[in-house]
Amino acid sequence: MASQILYSVDEGAGIARVTLDRPERRNALNRALVEELKEALTLAESDERVRVIVIAGSGPDFCAGADLRELQQAVEAGPEVSLAEAQALGDLFILIRKLEKPVVALVHGQALAGGAGLATACDLVLARSDVRLGNPEVRQGFVPAMVMAILRRSLGEQRAFEMIALGDSIDADTAYRFGLVNRVFEAESFDREAAAFLETLASRSASAVALSKRLLYQIEGASFETAIHEGAQVNVIARETDDCREGVRRFLERADR
Repeated sequence: MASQILYSVDEGAGIARVTLDRPERRNALNRALVEELKEALTLAESDERVRVIVIAGSGPDFCAGADLRELQQAVEAGPEVSLAEAQALGDLFILIRKLEKPVVALVHGQALAGGAGLATACDLVLARSDVRLGNPEVRQGFVPAMVMAILRRSLGEQRAFEMIALGDSIDADTAYRFGLVNRVFEAESFDREAAAFLETLASRSASAVALSKRLLYQIEGASFETAIHEGAQVNVIARETDDCREGVRRFLERADR
């Protein structure tokens, strides 16, 4: 079977690009694609040239969600096969959070159901102004069960339930207002502005960004006191890094001039 992923590294910028490449199926997520995504993300994480990982989609859409033909086959095969399929996608979402490097979704066209889940599972989301993002599963009698973990954290209970129960999609500006995307760029300037954003992110201290990502997710659900104590521990680790020592040195040199 031909690869369903395109993988490239811009060594100068320090950016790995992982592209879903099933445009004829609107980049629908089948088991093979999910496994290839995991492999590509793991490869980028281990590549010392890479500071930022990008997930994008080929063709007119980012990702239309699960491959319904494969989903139907899993249902017909029985609950154990269905559970394995669901867990494979869930493991992908978990992997994105566990990677030290920031993962950025570049979203255009439609990002629906599991495709919306994949986008919002990333650490940052850059959206083209034509995006339609949503979870229409309820319209097919299905439940966006794993995506719910993301929506509840991002939107709060009532707004998350509204999106899930109605199954409507929202435009880019609404997604930005809801906090599901970080930036919205017009179609004609999307590539340029997204590239500038990614290069800026890649220029930041890799160790500081990695520690920040780890702490941000680590303190989720923690008490205020626990979060402060966890932060103090990470603060100590950060001070011992080469990036921090060099940054402090440069700052003091400028201050002494």
